[in-house]
Amino acid sequence: MPAEDRAGNATDAQGDGEGDDEGSRGGSRPPAYQFPGYQPAGYQPPGYQPAGHQTSGHQTPAFPAPADRRSTSPAPAPAAAPAPAPEEHEPRAGLDTTAVLPYAGSRASTRTRWLRAWMMTAPVDVLALLTPLLVTQQYWRGTLAMTVLTVIVFASGGLYRARRHVSFLDEVPSLCGRLLAAASAVAIVAAMRHESAEYVFGFTRGVAASAGLVILGRAFTREFAIVARKRRWVEHNTIIVGSGPTAVELARLLRRYPQYGLRFVGCVDTPDGPSALPLIGSLDDLDSLVRLRECDVVIVADANCSETSLMEILARPRTAECDLWAATPLWGSRSHGDHIGAVPVVSIGDITLSGPQSALKRASDIAFASVALLLLSPVLLICAVATLIDGGPGIFFYQERIGRHGRPFNIIKFRSMRPVDEHESQTNWSIANDRRVGPIGRIMRRTSLDELPQLWNILRGDMSVVGPRPERPYFVEKFSAEYPQYAMRHRVPVGLTGLAQVSGLRGDTPISDRARFDNFYIENWSLWLDVKVVLRTVTEVFRAGGR
Repeated sequence: MPAEDRAGNATDAQGDGEGDDEGSRGGSRPPAYQFPGYQPAGYQPPGYQPAGHQTSGHQTPAFPAPADRRSTSPAPAPAAAPAPAPEEHEPRAGLDTTAVLPYAGSRASTRTRWLRAWMMTAPVDVLALLTPLLVTQQYWRGTLAMTVLTVIVFASGGLYRARRHVSFLDEVPSLCGRLLAAASAVAIVAAMRHESAEYVFGFTRGVAASAGLVILGRAFTREFAIVARKRRWVEHNTIIVGSGPTAVELARLLRRYPQYGLRFVGCVDTPDGPSALPLIGSLDDLDSLVRLRECDVVIVADANCSETSLMEILARPRTAECDLWAATPLWGSRSHGDHIGAVPVVSIGDITLSGPQSALKRASDIAFASVALLLLSPVLLICAVATLIDGGPGIFFYQERIGRHGRPFNIIKFRSMRPVDEHESQTNWSIANDRRVGPIGRIMRRTSLDELPQLWNILRGDMSVVGPRPERPYFVEKFSAEYPQYAMRHRVPVGLTGLAQVSGLRGDTPISDRARFDNFYIENWSLWLDVKVVLRTVTEVFRAGGR
């Protein structure tokens, strides 16, 4: 893109060029950032009286007009009265702060919004790790194992996450340590399988060469990322939550330094926050503003904002799809996160299980449900026959439940009793002691065998193996009104089992505790956490802990 186009795209409504932060209306523009105590040219302290000042009548200008400057010498100044004592200057929020206005995005960035850091770094890492195969295929098994293990170790260490402050040198210690750990594990297995020292030495040389190529590849990808951001080929629209000093500083840094890859599009104000920046809406409008401004990043820069209201808004569908960052108020602290300029920022984990995490969880759900349906088919057949004997025709029970993002679906269970009518089915909370539950139905409920047909719901995509338990529309509406955090459970797929259920929160247990456990699971999700919940569920089934 020509330099002229890039400069033109960086302009805002009233100015052009980088650092074009609007100041006074007279056309003069102070710099985007001023150090404490900075005095611009022509600054006059309070009480200063230049030559030509008159105490009465009209004031003559401190500097002569262009026509007057041709005069030989200025008129002698009259005896000036003693200057009054300077008054204490009280800065006013929003008036003595240079405003940073949103600016236009580049044409290239509209086509690169979908790009993420791992899309470039991961393929380069894989190519570097597989390079020894171009020389010899003798160690192909070990090379493939080294590649897979290294990518997994890098991903678990956060080396594929986007960073605002891109520095290759910051990554070198972590890269070297994880490469050494992966190489050692593969080399030990190779030494156990092959007693030949020559074989192990040759494999180790290939591993060392690929490790060096990985480090060189990282240096290249990081440098390319910086260049792409500076030229505004890649930039992501960013909304800042808050309008205080930290938000002002972040807006100025993003405006002045494009290498952070973020384009400031505006601030949303919090209920108690002072206004020092041009606002595009309130915190309640954040979800709609993210959609209208096509934002990819939200930075929380107001430490005084209520955590409950903030998390409720951040969990809304549009906002939850953004990368979330929090500017920590601990200035000067040894922050181990990222930083924008001198402002420490911490990445907030994915609270919606989107992107690669969602794909991994869905793949594990399909694999688990398929294998479980195959292995448990005899058990399903026995349960179907027992239900038929216990209650006659009508083996399955269908009931409307609320899934992810509030979408309704029909859940499938083995019938353990017959409700009087549809209204009772939708509004009766517990049937643990209902006399209409037969002996077979009671056994199936206590062992949770009546839940097994939901494996079909998992295959269809209505549910997940592990997640918040789905509830009926009547109770979802009721609990969402009573408990602010209850609706946040629906940001992920509902589950056959969940952390709250295996923690003893079933039946007549506090809804607030269930919501707390479910939200903890969502915000701390990992594949191993799913495995732990499934293993604890199996234990509960054998203990007949259902109700």
